[in-house]
Amino acid sequence: MGKREIKQERAARTRAVIARAAAEVFAELGFSGASVTKITQRAGLTLGAMYFHFESKEALAREIVRDQPARVTPPHPSHGLQHAIDITLTWAHRLLDDPFLLAGARLVMEQDSFVGPAENSHQQWTEVMAQDLAVAKREREVRANVDVVPVARLVVNACTGAQMHAHLESGREDLPERVREMWHVLLPTIATPSAMRRLELDDSRGKPE
Repeated sequence: MGKREIKQERAARTRAVIARAAAEVFAELGFSGASVTKITQRAGLTLGAMYFHFESKEALAREIVRDQPARVTPPHPSHGLQHAIDITLTWAHRLLDDPFLLAGARLVMEQDSFVGPAENSHQQWTEVMAQDLAVAKREREVRANVDVVPVARLVVNACTGAQMHAHLESGREDLPERVREMWHVLLPTIATPSAMRRLELDDSRGKPE
């Protein structure tokens, strides 16, 4: 490996350390309570290192929010309606101990401080859900009269609310069950009978192996 590759690898590691430290601080203190100094202290790095990779606290928060979907990969292959279910269950399980997802959950109420309405996490997750539901509709897993975008928004709203209430009432321990409950209520109104017979909502759909 040449010097350039070594330097790039070192820079990538430093950037990852800063991002994780920021996620931990945001998860604990929220956006307003976090500071660049607290983040660099958590990372064990200098302010210079921080500003070399990220121009501001806002830039760090934006990256953490934008990377949320990439951190939620279901443990089993799926597509369409099952994939939409698996995404939400995987998110619910991993939110319990993933600092990046915990940061996203904490930052959701302060997004107007660092992103615009068109790129906030609600819109981002709605697009993820709408894509899966659109596939499901094409494959006749979703009823023909269902408008997938409002349903996608409903799922995101329900998961956001479930996360907030679970945080207050159980330390989020029952979040996966709350998400399953949401699907048990929603699926009979949107899914075709044949899809209902195939869909799975058990704990293994989102719990890491």
